[in-house]
Amino acid sequence: MASCHLEEAEIEKQLINDTDSDCGTDDSESGEEAAGSETEVDEDPSSSSATWGPPAQHGRRVVNNYSGGAAGLNINEAPHVNKDSTPFCVFMLYSGIIRLLVDETNRCYHQYLDTLQDEPSLQPEVTDSEMFQFLGIIIQMGHDIRDRLKDYWSTAEQFATRFYSNTMKCDRFLHILCFLHFADNTKTDRNADSYDRLWKIRTIFDTLSDTYGKYYNPSEHLDVDEIIVKFKGRVVFRQYIPKKHKRVGIKIFKICDAAGYTYDMKVYLGKDRTRADQDVTATHAAVMDLCRRIEGVGHKLYMDNFFSSPDLFDELMTKDITCCGKVRPNQKGLPDDFRQRQFRLKKGDIRVRVRRNLTALVWKDKRDVYMLTNMHCLPAEGSFCDEHGNAIKPAIVVDYNTRMGYVDKADRMANSYSISRRTWKWTNKLFFHLLDLTILNSFILLSPCGVKLSHREFRLALVHNMLEHAARGPPCPQRFMGRSAVSSAISRLEEATRHHWPTSSNKRLRCRVCFSRGKRSCIQTRCTKCDVSLCIS
Repeated sequence: MASCHLEEAEIEKQLINDTDSDCGTDDSESGEEAAGSETEVDEDPSSSSATWGPPAQHGRRVVNNYSGGAAGLNINEAPHVNKDSTPFCVFMLYSGIIRLLVDETNRCYHQYLDTLQDEPSLQPEVTDSEMFQFLGIIIQMGHDIRDRLKDYWSTAEQFATRFYSNTMKCDRFLHILCFLHFADNTKTDRNADSYDRLWKIRTIFDTLSDTYGKYYNPSEHLDVDEIIVKFKGRVVFRQYIPKKHKRVGIKIFKICDAAGYTYDMKVYLGKDRTRADQDVTATHAAVMDLCRRIEGVGHKLYMDNFFSSPDLFDELMTKDITCCGKVRPNQKGLPDDFRQRQFRLKKGDIRVRVRRNLTALVWKDKRDVYMLTNMHCLPAEGSFCDEHGNAIKPAIVVDYNTRMGYVDKADRMANSYSISRRTWKWTNKLFFHLLDLTILNSFILLSPCGVKLSHREFRLALVHNMLEHAARGPPCPQRFMGRSAVSSAISRLEEATRHHWPTSSNKRLRCRVCFSRGKRSCIQTRCTKCDVSLCIS
């Protein structure tokens, strides 16, 4: 009995020391060590850990009030969007990328032709109508997953679907997909100090990111997190995160609201050279970039321990943004007793340290949970369990669990009907993800207007609207060299501006174009003027 009372007295003594001490030291420490610790605090009064203390030393916190508008469509920027608007009408808010896709795809094809010695069978330039048809097919493929692209145009009974063949020929679709491009290859210098690793898709990425924030008012509570766009090809900023469901791919930082709307985003490209000499971490800089559009109205931001730090919370507080998140116990700026893990807690125990507007909390459930916040009221210290012995969650933890997960929600919704396919081009992979994300944001923009459509119905209606819009445009151009009779092919060669004089020949050879199409042979003729072989099959 005496030993039992002694143990209880020691535990009570330890709890009192943990609560009343600024740095978590106990009475077993020598007087010399305590004096040395006080001397260090006096020498460095600016140390963040020296200003932490128990909650009894600090008054009640004043939380900033939210002064932003109602969440949803920004009527000032898009007054024409209402309950009678079609999905295509909302999607066209982001129409700036269509013209860019057409121009850069045509430029890429012409640059490819310039590298060839023998001119192949020329393809006509891609038009806006064809690009809408192409995007409509791509979106529809997200609802009809097949093993190979050519299966969509297959006439086999188990694959036959007239939608794809009636919309666009398979060869034309593959041509656009092959030369789909987003920037001019000739306008970059890889050796320059300002070289951008995302230059191949930077224009479209920034255009969409700016447009996301232009037409939407985010809700009061926001969430910052990272997602992975799965990609196993070669790209210098590819990331490997073993704890993620998609372990390998391109990492994107996002800020989303409760509806799952992606308000801003940023691709992680590796160490930032411009900030390498500054005392700013990569995650700190990423969060500050994402928050540049939400300053000054009292938003509440939630994040996990990958981003949270006292320095970040303090800087965001100056922008009128309060934060809450899990934090790593060894994070710079936390109290010494947190960083050294001096607490010996039982299930349900709570310990709190306060520094100005910042609160650090450790709560024992199955394991120690460390939280950092500047938006909640100060929690009480002690041991809190229900009648069954289960730990009672503090209000900070309950609020964090409720609000955290908006980015994951947006990622799940965007990938519900993913149009992304296996490809070695990281630009295509990222563009298809951005297209999924744009469709989701368009759906969220239209939902508060009173339109009763599910996400799936919105996508299918968008495909239908796209094809109707493409049908009203100019007719699609025909190929320059079709599969017509030999005589008509020769006449076209005579009338064209190539100035070849073909002569008929019965010799059956196989040119490079026909070889790529799997043909055993083709009909060729030879120009009597310049001695060039021409395929007329």
